[in-house]
Formats: sequence, structure tokens, C-alpha cells
Amino acid sequence: MTILWIILATLAGGVASVMLAATLALSVLARFSDKMVAFAVGVLLTFALTDILPEAVELGLPIDQVGWILLAGIVGFFLLEKLALWRHDHAMAQGHATDQPQVVMIVIGDGMHNFVDGVLIAAAFLTDTALGWSTALAVMAHEIPQEISDFMVLLDAGVNRARALALNALSGAAMTLGGVIGWVALDHAQQAIPIILTLAASSFIYIAVADLVPELHRRRTVGESILQCLLITLGVAVAVLAGFLH
Repeated sequence: MTILWIILATLAGGVASVMLAATLALSVLARFSDKMVAFAVGVLLTFALTDILPEAVELGLPIDQVGWILLAGIVGFFLLEKLALWRHDHAMAQGHATDQPQVVMIVIGDGMHNFVDGVLIAAAFLTDTALGWSTALAVMAHEIPQEISDFMVLLDAGVNRARALALNALSGAAMTLGGVIGWVALDHAQQAIPIILTLAASSFIYIAVADLVPELHRRRTVGESILQCLLITLGVAVAVLAGFLH
């Protein structure tokens, strides 16, 4: 029976949070996706630097190893983006359209983060059913602002609404995979959590700094710059609030 609760809870925490975020992101905010990139920068950097990385350290990963894994992750995502750019340029030369490189990276990074949340939900259910559902609700509240920022990145990259929803639902489903693996082999899954968390943080940092911030700098009027600072601050505030709930 426990595995059934884990599957239902991870679906609620992953896919349901995507649907709730989509309700807002693909309706009210979709028309402002270019401006909401600044909000995504605040959310992604705050989650990575004040939530995910400290959690990896608290789970026992030595701080020097966190630094090396973070560096390896950033270099890895740089190479992944370079490969995606080469593929994109080649496809464009052949008259075919492909997704922007950040589309692949945001799905991978969010998928890794969701996988870890799935393992944590499984661990909670294996301890106590009530704790499992409480954890799932906390994860859902934590995921919604991040999923909104993911939608903003995808929409700004030119992904249509249906595809953005499908990609975010796919990364959300990684939570169920993490829950099942956590139920089957919790000890081994928990040992990998700090490393996966650090790699997820590296993806968020790389996307925000390498892809989104340069885009913000292309809009440099005083009014746009002030709005960008306000939206980054709003993203930080929302991420901090979600971190308290988590």
C-alpha cells in the first residue's frame, strides 16, 4: 500500500504543481513572458544558492566537494549548450527549426530536482504516512513558483504553450520516478541526493547567468532596468517564501 501512496503523492507534488503553475503562467503571465525572464532569474538563483546547495551540505556533502561538483556541472551544461547550439545552427542551415538550448537544460535541471523531491517523499512515507502527505504538500507549494519561472523561460525561448506544458509535465514526472526508486532502494538513492541536488543547482545557476541575464542586458533603458530589478527582487521574495514552506 505504501508504494501506491508514494506514487499518488509524487504525482500530486510533481504533475499537479505543474498544472497549477500552468494555470497562471500560460494565461495571465504568458503575454509578459519577455519581462518575466527577470522574475525567473530571481527564482532560479535564489533556489540554487539559498535552498538547494545548503540542503546538499546539510545532507552530508563536504563543502569542498560541493564546489567541485558545482563547477563540473556548470562546465557540463556549458558543453551541453554548445552541442545544442551546433545542432541548432546546423538545423537552421538546413531549413529546420529546433528548440533554443536553454529549453533542454531547464527540463534536465528541473527533472533532477524533482527526482530528489520524489526520493524525499518516499523516505517520508516509509517513516509515516501522515509525514509523507505533509511532505508532498510542502513540495507542491515549493514547486509552483519554480514551475512558473520554468514556463517563463520556455515561453521566452519560443516554445508554444502546449509544448511548454508537456515539457514541464515530463520534468514533473521525474518526481514519481524518484519516489519509486526511493521505495525500492532508499539507502542507495539517498546517498546520491546531495550530488544530484548540486548538479540541479548548477543547471539553474548556468541558465540564469549565461542565458537569461545577457538577455536582460539587451534591454537597457532606465524604465526597463528598474522593472527588471523589481521583478528579480519579486522572484527572490517568492523563492524565499516557498523555501520556508519547504
